[in-house]
Amino acid sequence: MPSDKSHVDAHAIKRSLAGRGLRSTPQRYAVMAFLMEQPGHPTAAEIFEAVNRVDPRSSRATIYNNLRDLVQAGLVREVAVEGRAARFDAKGMRHHHFICDRCGIVEDVDWYDVPRPAAASLGKRILRECELIFRGLCMKCAPPRAPRSKL
Repeated sequence: MPSDKSHVDAHAIKRSLAGRGLRSTPQRYAVMAFLMEQPGHPTAAEIFEAVNRVDPRSSRATIYNNLRDLVQAGLVREVAVEGRAARFDAKGMRHHHFICDRCGIVEDVDWYDVPRPAAASLGKRILRECELIFRGLCMKCAPPRAPRSKL
């Protein structure tokens, strides 16, 4: 999918897929390349439309199934936005997310380590990772001089 001018490293994508036991199909590669080029957090429908503009042979089901496989492999993160379509991003640099209650924009927030919950609170659950999702009003939606939260 990426053009010669693209800054996406084709070999890195193929290595990351192989490293997680996934074949590098044209559709899977196209989904990863598109996500790695995105500064934002597109929906599955937006990913499908973008991939299909370049290669119209991909079905919606194929793109959605590849997204699911990439999420399960830990290469892509699905960010659930209440009442709206989920958003996706290629993991890359670790970061948290801020979701605006009003407009639904998903923004990256710098990473910092989150303390692990006490073992007793997890029971027999096996923790894979901890991440934070901050919710509130983004800078565009917040009223001027809004009081800051004292969390």
